[in-house]
Amino acid sequence: MTAVNTTSGTTRPATGSAGGATATLGTWASDVVTVTWRNLIKFRRNPEILLFAVLQPIMFVVLFSQVYGGSIQIEDGNYTDYLMAGIFGQTVLFGSTFSGYQMAQDLKEGMIDRFRTLPMHDSAVLFGRTNADLALNAVSMVIMMITGFVIGWRFTEGWLSFLGGVAILLLFSYAFSWVMALLGIVVRTPEVINNASFMILFPLTFISNAFVQTQYLPRVLEVFANWNPISALVQAARELFGNTGGAPTPDTFPMQNPVLTIIAGSLLMLAVFIPLAVSRFRKASSR
Repeated sequence: MTAVNTTSGTTRPATGSAGGATATLGTWASDVVTVTWRNLIKFRRNPEILLFAVLQPIMFVVLFSQVYGGSIQIEDGNYTDYLMAGIFGQTVLFGSTFSGYQMAQDLKEGMIDRFRTLPMHDSAVLFGRTNADLALNAVSMVIMMITGFVIGWRFTEGWLSFLGGVAILLLFSYAFSWVMALLGIVVRTPEVINNASFMILFPLTFISNAFVQTQYLPRVLEVFANWNPISALVQAARELFGNTGGAPTPDTFPMQNPVLTIIAGSLLMLAVFIPLAVSRFRKASSR
């Protein structure tokens, strides 16, 4: 028994039985892998995407560690170790915006209309997009860590904790990429995505503990920074990498429990924004 896909006019196995459900799950997974691979190939054919995604964080690492590192003191620690978690947090946050930009670009260029002519699941386009961008963020992190080791950064809590820090950064980046994917579908203009994301994410990153200790900020900005989710992300990474030094931890729940805050917040973003993005995408692609 088959069911008609009302979007593309194609057929899919009905899900009224266990066999049909398994077949549908299998075809969905196959579609996701195919779209993910398509996006990864696009990176390979456009190496400048990866090049600029990597050059920016390297520039920040060198700039802040070598230019400002000598004038910023961290209690019982060094600024390079303190800085790297902030650079990691900033990079995965800005790297997540690529999902929104590419979704808007595909809608603008008519790529989504081409996908609609194929016998594939709608949500596979979004999962393929966010999966590929997660891979791009992972590559950027590897290169940043190599750069960090060159300038003297080290993790001190063991490999298990180190891998936990990497995992929590990538989990947050994947969850946030769904927020940006939804924005890309709603806005549908790549230029607007670039401008909007910069105006929102730039102050979020800098009014945080990414580059300076929050107690040195003006009081209003200090309160904002201590409740800023980016501060919690950076604090979680610092704790897992063993890079906190002697810097005091602000007395707010996100800063006292950063790992729990980021895991819960990331899962909440996924639970909210995956259904919203898929629903909005189906409406946009059916126009």
